[in-house]
Amino acid sequence: MTIKDIQHYLEQFFDSVELEGSGEGVVSSPAKIESAQQGQVSFVANEKYIKYLSSTAASLVLVHRSVSVEEFSKNTSFIKVSDPYTAFVFLLKKFALPRSIASKGIHATAVIGEGVSIGEDVSIGAFAVIGDRCSIGSNAVIAPHVVLLHDVSVGDDTVLFPSVTCYDGTLIGKRVVIHSGSVIGADGFGFAPQSDGSYVKIPQMGIVEIGDDVEIGANVTIDRATMGSTVIGRGAKIDNLVQIAHNCRIGDDTVIAAQAGISGSVTVGRQCIIGGQAGFAGHLELADGIKVAAQAGISKSFLQPGISLRGYPAQPMRDQLKHEAMLRNLGAMKAKLDALESELKELKVK
Repeated sequence: MTIKDIQHYLEQFFDSVELEGSGEGVVSSPAKIESAQQGQVSFVANEKYIKYLSSTAASLVLVHRSVSVEEFSKNTSFIKVSDPYTAFVFLLKKFALPRSIASKGIHATAVIGEGVSIGEDVSIGAFAVIGDRCSIGSNAVIAPHVVLLHDVSVGDDTVLFPSVTCYDGTLIGKRVVIHSGSVIGADGFGFAPQSDGSYVKIPQMGIVEIGDDVEIGANVTIDRATMGSTVIGRGAKIDNLVQIAHNCRIGDDTVIAAQAGISGSVTVGRQCIIGGQAGFAGHLELADGIKVAAQAGISKSFLQPGISLRGYPAQPMRDQLKHEAMLRNLGAMKAKLDALESELKELKVK
């Protein structure tokens, strides 16, 4: 693409796309601003990376409209937009090559059960196993070694990467991506304690429902409901190594970072952000738009939309920061108390 081509391409996404410099150069690939070379495009969305604008060899850099670029290299062109990060994402989509994980059609080694419905232009890879009465939508990709137990439904344009396992009854929407090693619909962790110290397994009779446009990372585990459904809402994004227990409900467009663990029957609202290694006790509720910091421990419900939580046990961020500051000052406070105690003892002696 020429730089002018890129400008025109971005104009469909932004009201204002301003080019400074030549529009004739050709761009062949994206790159990080620190290492970009001639013929590459990069971006700066964070102020700490502006320093690289004076040394980059990139042919084109996307920057915010507020950035002044006159002092930088005349060999580099700049496109100014309101959100350079998102603009660069659109460019990455343009340059990204599609992954080839399974050829069109059904591989000779795939095992297809009885009563299976398969849409148009479906790809089913080597050694995949499709259970009885499954339904696979048009343009879906079932990679090698994927296992769908019986009565699984996979929507149009959904991609299941190698070694994904979906237990019986799982419902997966359209345009869903599930990465390798994830297990959807395994039994929830339900055991009834007995008087002799043993446990009786509680039958896990529900399913998992995954909405449209969800992306699930590698080695994620989402447990089936004891009864009813564990629900992952439309547009949710779940990072690698996340555990979501039985009967949870994750709201639309919520993002969960790696190694978070969500106990059973937790309800997370829409457009929440859950940081890495955050942990949830069971039967809690978070309102819409709540942000949970990394390693926070959620031990109770928070029903005020849009607040930020931090710490263990988690509290609203402002309160938690105050408590953290107090803890940091405990040593100085103790020293003052010791000095006052010494003064009081001297006064008593006198």
